[in-house]
Amino acid sequence: MEWFELLRGAVAGILAFIAVPVLIYFLLINTSYLVMIVLAAVDFVAYRRRIPFAGREELMRSRTMPGISVVAPMHNEEVGIRVAVESFLSLQHPRHEVIVVDDGSTDNGFEVLRRAFDLVPVSRQMPEDVPVREAPTSIHVPRDGRTRLTVVHKRNSGRSDSTNVGVNLAREDLVLFVDSDSILDPGALLTVSRPFIEDPISTVAAGGVIRAVNGCRVKGGRVLEVRMPGTPLADIQVMEYLRAFHLGRAGWSRINALLLISGAFGVFRRDALVAVGGLDASSIGEDFELVMRLHRTFRRQRRPYRVTFLTEPICWTEVPSTLPVLRRQRARWHRGLWETLWAYRDMLFNPRYGRLGLVAVPYYWLFELIAPLLELAGLVLIALGFALGLVSWQYFLLFMLVAYAYAIIVTLAAVTIEELSYHKYPRWRDLGITLGAVVLENLGYRQLTAWWRMEGWVASLLGRRQQWGTMTRSGFTEVDG
Repeated sequence: MEWFELLRGAVAGILAFIAVPVLIYFLLINTSYLVMIVLAAVDFVAYRRRIPFAGREELMRSRTMPGISVVAPMHNEEVGIRVAVESFLSLQHPRHEVIVVDDGSTDNGFEVLRRAFDLVPVSRQMPEDVPVREAPTSIHVPRDGRTRLTVVHKRNSGRSDSTNVGVNLAREDLVLFVDSDSILDPGALLTVSRPFIEDPISTVAAGGVIRAVNGCRVKGGRVLEVRMPGTPLADIQVMEYLRAFHLGRAGWSRINALLLISGAFGVFRRDALVAVGGLDASSIGEDFELVMRLHRTFRRQRRPYRVTFLTEPICWTEVPSTLPVLRRQRARWHRGLWETLWAYRDMLFNPRYGRLGLVAVPYYWLFELIAPLLELAGLVLIALGFALGLVSWQYFLLFMLVAYAYAIIVTLAAVTIEELSYHKYPRWRDLGITLGAVVLENLGYRQLTAWWRMEGWVASLLGRRQQWGTMTRSGFTEVDG
């Protein structure tokens, strides 16, 4: 049993150094989430007070409302593209256009749009305000000339490059990035425009909430009834999105230190996008990289600016429904996180960037990037130490309470605040599913996604080429009548 004694000795030596730090780490990360909840709750209270004075009718009639170009790159989105474009075109806004960029699709997505909107080719010169790898091969508009829809056909060059094509073709002051498999709430554009009206000089970017459309009932590009998906994998992702958007980003926005606006739903001043060169087509985490570049550029130029987040405008998107697709997504996200943080490592603990460099960037390094490594290592070593008799049951219980029971409480608090503020899921059945998902997230799912995130990180460190894979869509649940 010499090998057993060697293993026991090695584990004992490691635990002597990490037992207390790992416990403190989990305590800090969960407490940081709780702090974000408090900050977000302040915004929710302010939101509730603003509801009676929202003034959407006045905004619709306002001549000072900035126009918005909705840019939606698509690649093999045949299943839901018609519904999504109908949703974009019918949004409440006095002046908006929709630009769909077909990134070399191999399905019938373009044909679906051509038939649905009676598209015809037009001769139009594309400005070169931001660099692109692949220029349009053809540009199409509806035959009637009244619908403000432009559909671009081009060779495949990636989502970021296709978005840059849309930016070049955009004719309005604001540009909204949105996934072509998404549906926006009717008043989303009006709400997300508000920061640019209140502070048109400083506001350069704003993001909104993204929710899972899986299980919801949809008709004509509108979410008619909000429901939980009803499958454990998607139900848990609903909780993740709620925590990340309603709490994490709302909290960071509250202290003016928001580093990330999702590329699935973010609006930017077009002149700011042009100033920084648009999206980086070589970046995996292009949305994160863009916001970091905006921060660094405007800070270095000492120009007043503001990046904000709004909890009201909602974008509905389909989340992965299978483990292989979810695995690729999470690995890609974490790889993009690492590569962007490394590219902007000069901002870490740099007082030149204020609370961004001293608080937000260090937080992302410690509690976002390193989190899966410490969680998996800590869990394995402490469980192994408990099995070998090196960890007392009191410490093991304390670890489970701090790492997972505390996390469940934090998420429950998030759900409670969201339910009191927005009440999006009205059925009691959905509430029961929500509570179950909060618990299930910490019993295997969280550890599995931590492992996948590590895979993405390691792949980047080893210089492996990123394989995007295919996101299988089941489409929106359309209802009749």
